Amino acid sequence: MTLSALSQQLEQAQTLAKSSPEQAIPAFETLVVNTTGETEDDLRVRETALVKLGELYRDTGRSQQLAELVRASRAYLLKTSKAKTAKLIRTLLEFFADIPDSVPLQIEVCKEAIAWANQEKRVFLRQALETRLVALYLDGKNYSEALTLIASLLKELKRLDDKNVLMEVQLLESRVYHALRNLAKSRAALTSARTSANSIYCPPLMQAQLDMQSGILHAEEKDYKTAYSYFYETLESLASQDDRRAVLALKYMLLCKIMLNLSEDVNALVNSKLALRYAGPQVEAMRAIATAHQKRSLLEFEQALSKYKDELSNDPIIRSHLAALYDTLFEQNLLRIIEPFSRVEIAHVAGLIKLPTATVEAKLSQMILDKVFDGILDQGNGCLEVFEDTEGDKTYDSALETIKNMGNVVESLYEKVNALLCTSIYFLF
Repeated sequence: MTLSALSQQLEQAQTLAKSSPEQAIPAFETLVVNTTGETEDDLRVRETALVKLGELYRDTGRSQQLAELVRASRAYLLKTSKAKTAKLIRTLLEFFADIPDSVPLQIEVCKEAIAWANQEKRVFLRQALETRLVALYLDGKNYSEALTLIASLLKELKRLDDKNVLMEVQLLESRVYHALRNLAKSRAALTSARTSANSIYCPPLMQAQLDMQSGILHAEEKDYKTAYSYFYETLESLASQDDRRAVLALKYMLLCKIMLNLSEDVNALVNSKLALRYAGPQVEAMRAIATAHQKRSLLEFEQALSKYKDELSNDPIIRSHLAALYDTLFEQNLLRIIEPFSRVEIAHVAGLIKLPTATVEAKLSQMILDKVFDGILDQGNGCLEVFEDTEGDKTYDSALETIKNMGNVVESLYEKVNALLCTSIYFLF
C-alpha cells in the first residue's frame, strides 16, 4: 500500500474517531496490521495508529484489548529506534490509568514488558517499567513486593548515578512507607528524594509530587500550617500544567483549614479564582465537612460522610484525618452535654446529640477509660454517673519524695565512706 493511501486512511480514521469511536477502532486496527514499517513514513503512520488505537481502547474501557495491543506493539516496533519504542510502550501503559479496576491486568502486562526489555537488553526501558510496576504495586496495596523491587532498583540506580529515575523511586519508597504507617522511614526516603532533586533539574510535575508528599507527612505530624503551604505550592504547579491531580491538592488544602479550626476560611478559598476551576463534588464534599465542623454538628458531619462517600472515604489520607476530627468533635459535644449533670440517662444524652444510644454508650465508656472525665456507667439503669473533679491527696506524693531524698542521702554517705576506707588502706600499705 502506498504512503499516500496509508496517510489518507489515517486521516479518515482520525476524523471518524471524533464522531464514532466504535467505528474508528477497526479502521485503526487495519492500519496497524497493514503497515509494513519498511520506510520512515510507514513507521510514522504505524506509530500514530498505535497511539490513537490505544486512546480509543482507553476511552471505551477496553482493558483486555489494550493489553493485547501493548503485547502486539513490541513486534510492530522492532524496526523503531529504542528511545521511540520505550516512549510508545510507556504511553500505551499509561492509558490503563483511566480504566477502572485494571490494576491486576496492568501489573501482568507490565511484568511481560519488563521480561521483554530484559531479553532485548534495553536497560533504561526496563528501569522505567520497573518504576511503573512499583507504582502499580502501591495502588494494588502489594507493599512487600513494592519494597523488594525498590531495594533492587535503588542499588542499581545509585551505581549508575541516574538521578532522575532515582528521585522517582525514592519518592515511591516514601509513599509505600507512609502507606505502611512507618513515618520515620517515609520521611527519610522523601529527604533522599529531595536531595536527588536538588542536584539536577527537577520537572514541575515531579516537584509538585515531592511537595504533595511533604504536605502529607507534615499533616501526619499535625503541622497543618506547613502542610497547607506545601499543598498550595502543589496546587499552583499542577494547575499550571493542567494536571487533574490539582483537585486533590485543593482538597488537602481545605482539609488543613478544617483541622486548624478555620472552617470559616473554606468558603473564601473555594470561591477563589484558582479553586473555581475545580468546582465539583470533590470540593463540595470538603465544603459540607467544613459547614458541619463550624456548626459542631455530628449529625451533619455523618450526613456529609454518607452523601460524599466516594469523595471522602476512598481517600485514605482524608479518611484518617476526618476520623480523628470526628472523634474530637464527638468528645467535645459529649462533654458539653454532660457538664451540668451528676447523673443522666444515656438515652437522654443520645437524644440530645442525635446519635444511637449504643454508639454514645461505647464512646462514654472509652472516655472514662481514657480519663477524659471521672465517672461510671450504670448499665443496669442505663445511666451515667459523673463525679466532681477532686484534688488528689498530696500526702503520698510527699512521702515518696521524702523516701527518694533519703535514698539519695544514704547513697551519698555510702560513697563517702567507701572513699575514706580506700584512702585509709592506701596509707596503711
